[in-house]
Amino acid sequence: MVFKMQAMTIEGHDRLTGLVDAAAALAQLARWRQAARPGETAPIHAMLLSLKRFSAVNLAYGEAAGDSALVEIGARIAHFARDELDGEWVAARLRGGTFLLAANEACSRERWQWLAEELALNIAHPIANPVGRGTGDRGTLRLWPRMALLRAVSGETPQRMLGRLGEALESGRHNPGKRFCWVDGAMSLPGRPAQQLEADLIGALDRSLHGGGGIEMLFQPQFACADNRLVGAEALARWQHPELGRIGAGALFAIAERADHVGQLSRRIAQAALAGAREWPQHLRLSLNITAADLATRDFADTIARALLDAGFAPERLTLEITEQALVSELDRSAARLRHLADLGIRIALDDFGAGFCNFRYLKVLPLHSLKLDRAMIEGITDDARDLAVFRGIVAMARALDLKVIAEGIETEAQREVVAREGCDAWQGFLGAYPLGAGEFAELAAG
Repeated sequence: MVFKMQAMTIEGHDRLTGLVDAAAALAQLARWRQAARPGETAPIHAMLLSLKRFSAVNLAYGEAAGDSALVEIGARIAHFARDELDGEWVAARLRGGTFLLAANEACSRERWQWLAEELALNIAHPIANPVGRGTGDRGTLRLWPRMALLRAVSGETPQRMLGRLGEALESGRHNPGKRFCWVDGAMSLPGRPAQQLEADLIGALDRSLHGGGGIEMLFQPQFACADNRLVGAEALARWQHPELGRIGAGALFAIAERADHVGQLSRRIAQAALAGAREWPQHLRLSLNITAADLATRDFADTIARALLDAGFAPERLTLEITEQALVSELDRSAARLRHLADLGIRIALDDFGAGFCNFRYLKVLPLHSLKLDRAMIEGITDDARDLAVFRGIVAMARALDLKVIAEGIETEAQREVVAREGCDAWQGFLGAYPLGAGEFAELAAG
């Protein structure tokens, strides 16, 4: 599997996680430095993260469970980067439980630490069902990373960047109360307090509700594999914070959860997305992402039903996407609430399939209509026979279960040709279009 950054391919990858390896990461950092204008320093920001005492996981659960946990962590890092970073980026597994995330984009020191803190929270979400060696017990695993952060300085080589990050990470071990440190020795940064950030979100939600901006909706077009006609779009929420810059959907919902405003945020996103899709041609579908917090809300199905009624949008044209990560706990309860939604005529898709553990029990329990394959299942299918074989197996399984298959992350014509040839129903990705504003998507749909 070859990991892609935006439209760029990096050779050299970690066989376990699919992220790039240390050599490829260093090569990319070097290319960014060389591409900077004479006399300027490339705006490279990097974070090195280490999973504390990961060897204990292998001892407790066995190496197979430990490897699966690393695959899940790698997928979370890549998904976070795609959601939150605007410029080019690279995610790598350097060794064991040590990972690197680097970006080539203008970024304030405050924002880079905020991103590190959000990524740490994302990584610390429970990982489902590691099996204890010889015990048969199942449970959930939590892994807390320690991080070192860096902003590149003039004349610094990639090797020196990694060296300084490693030194800072090692020195931070002597201060167990601190999980983040900068290579300049600062163990903490006076940033935006979490309580203030939550207050900022409440204000943004209020402004959005009254048409004053705040939370905006983008639409990622989706195309039929058979003839490349437009079939719908996935709605994506973004928050342009005045100080931290763009905040993607994952971090946005994490902030809302800490502020106990997930329900309000979900309602606002559903209302805005349905309002944007109201005038679409009748054959186009809308996809909305839902979270574990949504499914834990008793009246969530009623909220969606009311939003559909208010917008005059047919339930049969709506797909709700739920990720495996959101189904770590309370699977039976989630299945019951998803069935209620399916009974309304709404379709249910399992999103990011192949990014994590691929718990096949979900396919038995949930009222699914489609699988949405993560880009990790797509990236190597044009040049790696094993990747293609795995892809074919998943498509065949979906067909046996009468599930439609949507391929994410299509960036090249060769990838599009393969997913069409192998029987996928639809695709989305930068080959077709980047996420569009409501007006831009309306123009695409009308054309």
